[in-house]
This record gives sequence, C-alpha cells and structure tokens, in this order.
Amino acid sequence: MNINIRKGTPEDVPSVFELVKELALYEKAPEQVTNTAEMMLKDGFGPEPIFGLFVAEVDTKVVGISLYYFRYSTWKGKRLYLEDIIVTEAMRGYGLGKKLFDATVAEAKATHCTGMMWQVLDWNKPAIDFYEKYGTRFDGEWINCHLDF
Repeated sequence: MNINIRKGTPEDVPSVFELVKELALYEKAPEQVTNTAEMMLKDGFGPEPIFGLFVAEVDTKVVGISLYYFRYSTWKGKRLYLEDIIVTEAMRGYGLGKKLFDATVAEAKATHCTGMMWQVLDWNKPAIDFYEKYGTRFDGEWINCHLDF
C-alpha cells in the first residue's frame, strides 16, 4: 500500500466533500450538511482561503483528510483549530489518522501556534482513545455554542 500525506489542492475538493458526507453519516447527522463542494473550493482555495487541508492518499486515491484553520485566543495567542480528521471506513486501522494528525501538529508548530484545539463527540470512543495517546487534555467545563444564519 502506497500512502502519501500532502497538502490538499483544488482538484481534491470533490473527494474531500465525499468524505465530509461520509463523516456526517457516521455521526448520524447527514441532514445537517449544508456545505457544498463549490463552497469548499471557494473557501479553501479562493482569493482569501479560510482553511487548510491535508489529504491522505492510498495509491493516488484520497481516503482521508485533516481540515484546519487558525483562531486567536486572548489568553494563548495563535492556535490551530482542527475541524475534522476523516478517514474513510475501509481504510481505518492503517495508521492514516495518526499520519494526518502528526502532519497537522507539524503545521501548527511550523506556523508558530501556541497549541491546537479540536472537539470530539463524547460517544466516539475510538477517537477519544486515539487522542489520549497524545496526552490530550479533555475540557469538560466549556459548553459549545452555535448561532446559525
């Protein structure tokens, strides 16, 4: 198996969006996806990109992603926010998630971030177990808030 982790390109967006829909199905919320491949193309690769992306390829087929963006904390400074790591179900267990996570950590360090942040669903035991291996600090004090337009 030939595995390649690289920065995403505009040509990857259709495959990336399919992975997004697969994740939504896994998380039992496919109806909540209102994003589109066109929006992702503009938002990630337009004149003012707002997210970065790593892809995992196996034999030139995109089978995983790490999508991130930068945020600013008044207490901590520049932080990298990991929005999602997605590996297609058939390719889980081959270390692709670790490779994507490690590439994202390296990006945070290379861009002088003071740390990384992300969320994990409380029922997603495989993901929680994965993050625990990195010494992740889980924060039970904060409540997620959303305002949709």
